[in-house]
Amino acid sequence: MAAGVGLLAFILHQTDIRALWAQTLQVGWLGMGVVLCVYASSFVCDAAGWQLTLRSVPLNTRWLRRLFLVRMVGEAYNHATPLAGVGGEPIKAVLLKKHYGLDYGESSASLVLAKTTTLLALVAFLATGLLQLIGDSRVPRPDKSVATIGLIALGTGIVLFFLVQRFSFSSTTVHHLSRGRVGERLARRLHSALHTVRDVDQRLVDFYTQRQARFAAAVALGFANWFLGVLEVYVAMRFLGHPIAFTDAWIIEATAQLVRAGTFFIPASIGAQEGAFLLICTSLTGNPVLGVALALVRRVREVLWMLSGMSLGWAYSLRPAYSETANAR
Repeated sequence: MAAGVGLLAFILHQTDIRALWAQTLQVGWLGMGVVLCVYASSFVCDAAGWQLTLRSVPLNTRWLRRLFLVRMVGEAYNHATPLAGVGGEPIKAVLLKKHYGLDYGESSASLVLAKTTTLLALVAFLATGLLQLIGDSRVPRPDKSVATIGLIALGTGIVLFFLVQRFSFSSTTVHHLSRGRVGERLARRLHSALHTVRDVDQRLVDFYTQRQARFAAAVALGFANWFLGVLEVYVAMRFLGHPIAFTDAWIIEATAQLVRAGTFFIPASIGAQEGAFLLICTSLTGNPVLGVALALVRRVREVLWMLSGMSLGWAYSLRPAYSETANAR
């Protein structure tokens, strides 16, 4: 956190603040509203992808709205905590249980599935952006090499994460550890926890093998979410008074997301995200102030969305718990 704040302070110190302020103000209320609408659309895609992973939930707009709101709360805490973007996941599970009656086994499995499909889509999105970046002569060769290495490392980790789920590695590990006298005693003491692990593992395998259409649709919706991030950059740049090609917007967003993935341990990737926008926008437009202005627009959108999510969390805390009759599906 301290390193991120220090980097942000350094970037601002090196930037012409008056020029930055003048550039950012060009977005105006209309531009900020459009940016928020685009981001809200990407959130709908994410909520719809999550909905596909919930076996007992009907595919209707009522549940889409519920998941959208729950996700807003969870993502607010994901952004605010240095927990690799999963700090808000338990909150989502608790809200689904408390207010909509979904058991923890199903919600836990769905959260893992939603995260996995989003990450698999991210690899495809970043690979597309990397191909465009490599073919762009304005980007320095060292930057291309770093991006390539970063994507290979990230992609390898995500594929392994998927394979661990697909082949029930957790359950297999638990099974081997429960052998022998010590293992049997441990298994008896942790019977409930081990049963939960096996149950979640089975739900994951079932989704990947028996519900392949939903799996593919969830990945597609995840890709649509990342694609709308490109549209957000494209729109923001137009309102900043510097229209760019859509391919440039893709390169900028892909670079920012790759850096965010690599700096997951920093809350909201503060400092690192600004540095990414600064470097890539300088390469593509020759205007470093524009890159910082774009980063500032993104931060304002993130803060507004995070505050909205936390406000929703407060509203949920005032609501009565789940009632079978009041929450009929």
